[in-house]
Amino acid sequence: FSGTGSGPVTVADHRMLTTIPAGLGFAQAAAIPVVYLTAYYGLKDLAGLGAGQSLLVHTAAGGVGMAAVQLARHWGAEVYATASEGKWQALRDLGIAPDRIASSRSLDFEQHLMRATDGRGTDVVLNSLAREFVDASLRLLPRGGRFIEMGKTDVRDADQVAARHPGVHYQAFDIAEPSPQRIGEILTDVARLFTQGVLQPAPLTCWDIRRAPEAFRFLGHGRNIGKVVLTVPAPLDPEGTVLITGGLGTLGAQVARHLVTRHGARHLLLTGRRGPNTPGAAELSTELQELGADVTIAACDVADREELAACLTRARTPLTAVVHAAGALDDGLLETMTPAHLDRVLRPKAEAARHLHDLTRGADLSAFVLFSSAAGTLGGPGQSNYAAANTYLDALAHQRAGQGLPGTSVVWGLWADRSGMTGHLEDTDLQRMSRTGLSTLTSHDGLALFDEALRTPHPLAVAIPVDPARADPQQVPALLRALVRPPVRRSAGPAADTTDRAPLRARLDQAPAKERGRLLLDLVRGEAAAVLGHASASALSGEQSFKDLGFDSLTGVELRNRINTAVGLRLPATMVFDHPTAEALSAELLSRLFADQGARPPLAHEALDALDALDGTALDDALDADAVARLQSLLRKWQAIAAAGTQADVHSATDDELFDILDSELRL
Repeated sequence: FSGTGSGPVTVADHRMLTTIPAGLGFAQAAAIPVVYLTAYYGLKDLAGLGAGQSLLVHTAAGGVGMAAVQLARHWGAEVYATASEGKWQALRDLGIAPDRIASSRSLDFEQHLMRATDGRGTDVVLNSLAREFVDASLRLLPRGGRFIEMGKTDVRDADQVAARHPGVHYQAFDIAEPSPQRIGEILTDVARLFTQGVLQPAPLTCWDIRRAPEAFRFLGHGRNIGKVVLTVPAPLDPEGTVLITGGLGTLGAQVARHLVTRHGARHLLLTGRRGPNTPGAAELSTELQELGADVTIAACDVADREELAACLTRARTPLTAVVHAAGALDDGLLETMTPAHLDRVLRPKAEAARHLHDLTRGADLSAFVLFSSAAGTLGGPGQSNYAAANTYLDALAHQRAGQGLPGTSVVWGLWADRSGMTGHLEDTDLQRMSRTGLSTLTSHDGLALFDEALRTPHPLAVAIPVDPARADPQQVPALLRALVRPPVRRSAGPAADTTDRAPLRARLDQAPAKERGRLLLDLVRGEAAAVLGHASASALSGEQSFKDLGFDSLTGVELRNRINTAVGLRLPATMVFDHPTAEALSAELLSRLFADQGARPPLAHEALDALDALDGTALDDALDADAVARLQSLLRKWQAIAAAGTQADVHSATDDELFDILDSELRL
């Protein structure tokens, strides 16, 4: 190659070129020439490695190391290897026996491999270590052999090595040594071996070239297994076909228009479950054609692999970009999720994305955009299946980027334009969302963020507008709480609201037993009103069911969360269904909060029990004539009350009433 550095175009001697083996992508192909040329030339041309000979490969989990292992095993050599312990599994996956693997971080490898070879050592060493590790490696050639130095961080004098280690031929080399013709011959043979399945691509870790500093730090820390490759992003090709799944929906149609008007796309393949029979499909097609695009509308279940594969053949020009905007909702609490709930959501989202990934691997794509959702990033009550589906998309984008394939997952917030998935939302739903600090996206902003996502070097782009000023700190998702400043509590000011969290438990503990139920009922009604977006709780009856009030699984979970925060309990997500009215729920809260007190007897009995427990000495001290007289007077008063029928049972008196009597009569 001429010159150094990176760029979209280079000039090379035609004698050094060969075709990419079938089935390999560009990133995989880019990882082959240097590492296989180094390993092939060093082992075959310089060391003459052949069947029955033994080879030690240092740092064998790297790119050259893995190439050397595969070539040596193909040529019939016995392979021994070193690597850091965390990479040993990769060597075992290449077929190296565990007792032939040692650490490259410790000099113990010398004794370990000497024992593994019964003291014979090896015939060839392919070295990339330095200093005392070189000395230990030379001692692993006790019968003589070839020491091939490719790392060149500690180059030795070949004559001195031969003098100290009889029979050892030491040679450091550079990849520029072989002639262009020989390089072409080696690469052609390597390509043949890949085509025949003898060689397999090494693991790749790919980085967008705009993240090159991160890639070099990663490589410098020795964290890679296999090869590190820098990828160069490509712009959208106007002459290629853009596939948009869900392209007949609200968002898909907006993206289609944007790709035509902003990016110059001229060939669109739009899919939907009903295809041309989708309402508005014909009008959309006409509009896009008038804008200059060639449009194909296909009925396709993108979760069906065979149906999707057939649909892709309808592209009239090579497929160059994919936008996966299809999806579905089927909300419900986690406890109520069934396989059917999961299937309805995961199929069009996650399974379809996997099929798109598999079926387009051989295409020269410039973009592979997945429409994800805030549910996967921030969480969403009642949307565990939807969160899982979208998190899968995020992970797939990372996987593709690591393999050198284009892949961007865009985590969308709620678009202002209603779609088939969001058309059911009411004003109360939007108000509830605003309390979490999230706001809606206009079409203009959403499409601008789509363009930013196409340009980002990262596989994940979060496109969620956040408005901390409107957020309720109690409702903000955990990931965003650092953006919201909680309200300042002041020591003086207006009286606190009855649902204020801080003193609630204290008020409950101090309140008479009959007042506790009212306080908790006020709490439930107040929180329910807040969830539903009402200004006050006056419109909510304690007897009316939560369902009739407008609660669903999502609002039920929000009410549960608010009450948990207020009273410090861990109530189940099905709370509003298990206790379907405010009165029933407040009664449940009362029983949970004061379960340890049970059916507590009137407090007057506690005083009488205390008197009854006095032993003889204490009784003599307590019951002087005056005390006896007061007790007799108290007994007559209670008897008179009972006889008059004004209070048939002293147990029905409140604790405060009984204490007033005891306090006045016994001065307790």
